[in-house]
Amino acid sequence: MIKIDPEAWRVMVAHAEKTYPDECCGALIGEMSGETAEDGARVVREAVPMRNSYDGPQEDRYQLHPEDLLAADRAARARGLDVVGIFHSHPDCDAYFSETDLKNSCPWYSFVVLSVQKGRFHHAASFLPDADQTRADKEELIHAEDSDPHTAAAVR
Repeated sequence: MIKIDPEAWRVMVAHAEKTYPDECCGALIGEMSGETAEDGARVVREAVPMRNSYDGPQEDRYQLHPEDLLAADRAARARGLDVVGIFHSHPDCDAYFSETDLKNSCPWYSFVVLSVQKGRFHHAASFLPDADQTRADKEELIHAEDSDPHTAAAVR
């Protein structure tokens, strides 16, 4: 299970809508399952928007720049936190984990995919890839409700 704090959720949705019709991407900073995480879940305290460094058409693919991810990891560790996941958007299609997503995944991260339809957030899903990168199981995703109706929901 992954739980996303309200401000982190707002940052993710805003980044996805701002970069539309291209895919957005970013890091999820927080606590892994364990003593400090709530209910054994990964808890996202902060979302860090990053630039999509993919060299081709960005409306159907993203790539994190390695230095950006490393900088986010260092900043998180300095505060006693971890990179617990990656988020990206799927413009004008569903929130699913594609073959490209799976091939480029890391089994120690949660991958949250946000569906953005016609420039507005529509729905989201989270996935946990296996160590072989042969499949990614859907993970329970809980994000905080807020007063904005297009982001107010808990996805299970």
